[in-house]
Amino acid sequence: MSRLTDLLTRLRDKDSSLAADLEREISALTERRAFGLNFERHVPEAVELPGRKVRKGDKVRVLPPRGETGSGDKSLWRVISIAAGTASLEALGADEEGSTICETQVADLVVVAEFRDPIYPGLVSTGKVERGGDKPFHTVINAENYHALQTLLFTHRGRVDCIYIDPPYNTGAKDWKYNNDYVDGEDLYRHSKWLAMMERRLLLAQELLNPENSVIIVTIDEREYLRLGLLLQQIFPSERIQMVSTSINPKGVARGSEFYRVDEYIFFIFVGDARVAPLFATGLCVGEDFEAGEVAPKPVRWGALLRSGSNARRADRPSLHYPIFVHTESHKIVGVGPPLAPSSERHEWEGQVPSGCAPIWPIRIDGSDGRWQLAGASLMQLVDLGYAKATSIDAEGQRGVVMYLPTGLIEDINSGEVEIVSRNENGVVKLSYSTQVVRSARPRTQWNSKSHSASEYGTTLLRSLLPGRSFPFPKSLYAVEDALRFFVADKPESVILDFFSGSGTTAHAVMRLNRQDGGHRQVVLVTNNEVSADEQKALRQGGLRPGDAEWEKWGICDFITKPRIASAVSGVTPEGEPVKGDYKFTDEFPIAQGFEENVEFFTLTYEAPLRVASHLEFTKIAPILWMRAGSRGRRIEDLSRGWDVADVYGVLADLDQTEQFLKAVVIAGDDLAVAFIVTDEDRLFESIARNLPDHVEPVRLYESYLRNFEIESGRGTP
Repeated sequence: MSRLTDLLTRLRDKDSSLAADLEREISALTERRAFGLNFERHVPEAVELPGRKVRKGDKVRVLPPRGETGSGDKSLWRVISIAAGTASLEALGADEEGSTICETQVADLVVVAEFRDPIYPGLVSTGKVERGGDKPFHTVINAENYHALQTLLFTHRGRVDCIYIDPPYNTGAKDWKYNNDYVDGEDLYRHSKWLAMMERRLLLAQELLNPENSVIIVTIDEREYLRLGLLLQQIFPSERIQMVSTSINPKGVARGSEFYRVDEYIFFIFVGDARVAPLFATGLCVGEDFEAGEVAPKPVRWGALLRSGSNARRADRPSLHYPIFVHTESHKIVGVGPPLAPSSERHEWEGQVPSGCAPIWPIRIDGSDGRWQLAGASLMQLVDLGYAKATSIDAEGQRGVVMYLPTGLIEDINSGEVEIVSRNENGVVKLSYSTQVVRSARPRTQWNSKSHSASEYGTTLLRSLLPGRSFPFPKSLYAVEDALRFFVADKPESVILDFFSGSGTTAHAVMRLNRQDGGHRQVVLVTNNEVSADEQKALRQGGLRPGDAEWEKWGICDFITKPRIASAVSGVTPEGEPVKGDYKFTDEFPIAQGFEENVEFFTLTYEAPLRVASHLEFTKIAPILWMRAGSRGRRIEDLSRGWDVADVYGVLADLDQTEQFLKAVVIAGDDLAVAFIVTDEDRLFESIARNLPDHVEPVRLYESYLRNFEIESGRGTP
């Protein structure tokens, strides 16, 4: 090693960048484990950023001419100047005396980000679906997931309760890319590349998990499960890890002359005090026959007060079309009004609503008048017992979600099978099965449930939501739902992350869980907009490139993920037709009914740090601040007056307005959680922070933002 050190010292004087690269590679080799899982961790990884504006100092590649299907020259260049649409480039790694210089059109360049380079991300909204009133937003981010995870370290570090990922299975069939090239079965470094890719992302994901109580769930098949198991043990050496085998294709998939494959594996990594909730699910908890003394309990499930399915119109039961008065701040149900006469309109009630309340009417998904399940007097009896609740309201739209306990569940409470664990500030009960029932419902490590069939409840369901569109091997909606339920059933405010989101099944499953108990769980999805290998060839022959609008519309995010989630929430296909079919199993209702949820879609951008520090890119940073504050309520996007305070956070950019800002923070009350303060002065920041209420977290901009991404650059790239 001493000889290598001498050589590196001599090289550093001529080419410091090359010397640093060699030092990194040597460090990776010297730290290689003698035993355990060995792979080429130093295999480089980079990503092309089509659509990103080329700037002086960027690393770039020269694209092949339009119409060519080859990958072109993979050499890296540095942009040294730009003039009149032409860029002067210098080959990276060349000596000063022998530098290779060339010129090319800026339009023929694509920016490249190596994973050891710091990035400064922003987010641009590309649409939203709002049907959840004041519920927090789910977020979908179109991005390279390594960079998205770095972004989430600023917004969600230590706050994620559950990570569910279905990574590429490394089949050798060009189902994933590494360093901008598809990996096929002939690649001698296929397994090392896969492990390096997974390790880098899992190391970042580890920082996002709540260290007190969280779980990470990873699905895989037989090709990489052994290597993945060892990798997980090395990354999470002190955590409990368990593997479940689950049947996903009862008919079986041919494996040549081998056994037909019917199952895959799920790894569960228990962080902190995480445990499996003792919930019953058919095919997961017991075998075909119950063992002696075992009981199969029903799931604790609240019912939706809004009638769905048949006889759900106002005209079907006019006496059940009445207003429910809900306090806008506490969400407490305070009363009901008499049924609305057939000849009357809802606006006639505006002067009779109790102070501080909003009227909630039974409005169906298509905006037509519906009806409730119960009469007003019966509902108020349940409210008095704590057996009914409003989980979200849209005061302006006079809509909301009201849940109640069905008769059967009330009978279970009276019999002692279900216990009242506690009550919230509105007197609403929290329920759990009795200890005796819970003990017999512990799930097993062999899952065999017909609801987990990926063909019927993955592929077929996706076709219902997106007619005419296909996605390879989507997960069964109910399989993901069951896996999540065991860890977030008792966490109605939990945060779930999926950074290999594919078709968006995880978000769909979380929305179903929220509907079942009125929860406000949030999901963050990350997916790229990659176009499949087969489709790329035809697009390139047509003269298209990544970044072109006609290319991007066929990508996973734009063509599958976003429209699938929008269809699930709205109950309407991209063509405007109601989605056909019904949900099955735990919660059965028409798919066309949709969900009372909010979702916003974003694309990750790459910003210049000097422009960020100069407060010139606030519109791109604004969604990141909103996400850090909880992704709920109004987003602050305009700071023309120097400051603003929204529902849960505030931003101060003009320190001359500090007094007004602090007053507004106090008025906002306990809901306000974060105050972002734009200043370069340590003393000024500390002075303002001292004057904030104790429950408000002060965050300094842009020092905190910039430092986060400079520290995190190169994480997981030894």
